[in-house]
Amino acid sequence: MKVAVLGAAGGIGQPLSLLLMKGLPAGSELALYDVNPVVPGVAKDLSHIPTGVKVSGHGAEQLEDALKNCDVVVIPAGVPRKPGMTRDDLFNTNAGIVKNLVAAGAKACPNACYAIITNPVNSTVPIAAETLKQAGVYDPRKVFGVTTLDVIRSKTFVGELKGLAPEDVEVTVVGGHSGETIIPLLSQISVDFTAEEVEQLTPRIQNAGTEVVEAKAGGGSATLSMADAGARFTLHLVAALSGTESVQCTFVEVQGQPTEFLALPVRLGKRGVEEVLDAGEFSAYERKIFDDMIPGLKGNIAKGQAFAHGN
Repeated sequence: MKVAVLGAAGGIGQPLSLLLMKGLPAGSELALYDVNPVVPGVAKDLSHIPTGVKVSGHGAEQLEDALKNCDVVVIPAGVPRKPGMTRDDLFNTNAGIVKNLVAAGAKACPNACYAIITNPVNSTVPIAAETLKQAGVYDPRKVFGVTTLDVIRSKTFVGELKGLAPEDVEVTVVGGHSGETIIPLLSQISVDFTAEEVEQLTPRIQNAGTEVVEAKAGGGSATLSMADAGARFTLHLVAALSGTESVQCTFVEVQGQPTEFLALPVRLGKRGVEEVLDAGEFSAYERKIFDDMIPGLKGNIAKGQAFAHGN
């Protein structure tokens, strides 16, 4: 199994690469790519860790080498959020980065799965899909927006509030991956919440990224928790491609929903998405905030698609 991390020298890319180095099955290849010239050093540093994973570093002119024969391409590349910025403010820079990286992947590894971390995910995933369509190699079962951070934040915050072990809390998070598009289905957890708790916890989960950006006071965004979330998703995807299925919430192309892309629970298997699952029952509050965010999510998706077509 070969996994490439594109943007491997960055704030997310370095800890993500470490977690993959430690977590991938023995015999795997881990290819690290970045335009930052330190990337060979990152690979050298990781290569001193005793695992059965072979790591390689690839600089600005070596993208094709990094991508050749890849099974999974993980993309955290891009500029991070700073105080006062929304995920949408990142669009102008990050949209072009994702388009170019995916276009290279379409040529070098046409059958690979893509795990997109670069924000705004609500727009960068449609960009990736359209770019692969233009190259004639799009498979909707193989393009994922990584929304696992919303899930692990939900687990942690519910655990803190209710005195539970966070790892034991199971939360389905649907919608998108920014602000009000993030819909944690707290009503489905076997824990009782007051209406007030739900109305405080939901926006905290939705705006947790801003909490980190402000706490870092201009020194970055949520890099370590995002690296953990990205590694969790990637390792589940790698396991699924090898035959160990699991259910993960992720932002994918969907049918029969109010938007073309949506974060839903998905059964991962040997082909990528084996099945998009039903999200289950919503409370009245969840239904309202879900319905209210749909126009915004549709706009995010359309913006990405228009960019991919040069509009």
